Amino acid sequence: MSEIVAFVNHGASLITPAVVEKVLRHIPLWKAEFTQINAPHFPHLVDQLQFLADAVEDTAEGAYKDLPYVAFCGAVFALTYAHKTMDLIPDHKGELGRADDSSVVRAVLIQNEKAFARYAAAQGVEWVQITSKP
Repeated sequence: MSEIVAFVNHGASLITPAVVEKVLRHIPLWKAEFTQINAPHFPHLVDQLQFLADAVEDTAEGAYKDLPYVAFCGAVFALTYAHKTMDLIPDHKGELGRADDSSVVRAVLIQNEKAFARYAAAQGVEWVQITSKP
C-alpha cells in the first residue's frame, strides 16, 4: 500500500487551481459516469467517489470551509484518476479493472480519515457507510 500512497501523494501535489477549475466543470458528468461503475469486488467505490465529488464541490464553492487543502487535493486527484479508463489497470480488465481506482480512493480516504469524517458529519452522512474499506 505504501507505493499507492506515494503515487497518490505525488499526484495530489500536482493539483493546481487550474486543474481544480477543470475538474469542477466535469464533476456533474463524472458523478453520473461513476454511478454506472459495475465493480462487485469494490462495493463501496461508487459511494466513495460520489462522497469525494461532493466534498470537492462543497469545498471549492465555499459551502464547506474546513477541509484541509491536502485532503481536497487528494480528492481531486482520486476523482481525476477514477475518471480515466486507461490507467495502471485499464478499467475494461474485468474483475481487476477497478482495483487501482479503489486503491487510490481508499488511500485518499485513509490518509485523511479524520477530515473526511468531519465533513461527513457536517453533511449528515454516516461515515461508516462511506468507509475506507474496498
